Amino acid sequence: MLHPRMQNPQNIIITGASSGLGAALAKAYAASGVTLGLLGRNSARLAEVAGFCKAQGANVETSSIDVRETEQMAKWIAEFDNSTPVDLLIANAGVSAGAGGQQESYQKIYEIFGTNVDGVINSVLPIIPHMQKRKSGQIAIISSLAGLRGLPSCPAYSASKAAVRLFGEGLRGDLKDHGIKVSVICPGYIKTPLTDVNTFPMPFIMSAEKAAGIIRRGLQKNTSRIAFPLALYIPLWLLTCLPNALTDPFFAALPKKSG
Repeated sequence: MLHPRMQNPQNIIITGASSGLGAALAKAYAASGVTLGLLGRNSARLAEVAGFCKAQGANVETSSIDVRETEQMAKWIAEFDNSTPVDLLIANAGVSAGAGGQQESYQKIYEIFGTNVDGVINSVLPIIPHMQKRKSGQIAIISSLAGLRGLPSCPAYSASKAAVRLFGEGLRGDLKDHGIKVSVICPGYIKTPLTDVNTFPMPFIMSAEKAAGIIRRGLQKNTSRIAFPLALYIPLWLLTCLPNALTDPFFAALPKKSG
């Protein structure tokens, strides 16, 4: 049987909470008796999200720390946990970019990996010792369906999301005996500011609110990999089972995502 605090976590940290999926997750969890630690680089948008959550009865603490700042992240998370023992941490902060038919620059690749990989590490590692002491807690890492296969349209983004997917899947087994649950979330297209710039068709795109609901239900069940929508996930997973020589032409023909 799952711990009641997993069914209804009371103290939650969410990174990348100022917009998109992070904001939708914050709003989905906001309720009386819940304390939210929300991090986001856009302080104005973050304040709006915090205001909504407070109106739902939640206690909210915010910070505009950049998830790439290792020491600042560790300090803030430790201080938050010391006063409000964390039940759930959602490492959501991320950036999206593509090659747009051109070679990705050093700067763009470093930016993607800095936020999507280093940012996840900086969010997850500080909370683990605290959860280990309590022998309880849950960590959710936002990956992507793009992390199932290296996509020519966005090599660095795919690689960054594959890295955190494997990191989370490894941590799940590593932390199981410590009473810590770990789930990896692999969404398809979600309507957010990151996807609003796309000019190509995005099959099965869904609202951030619907995605947040799917994620919350999956976390309540301690699902290892929360991948959706199934209509996109299953064909993509099947394609990854085939030899690259057969699937390379298909992936190469996909629309090019701009940087």
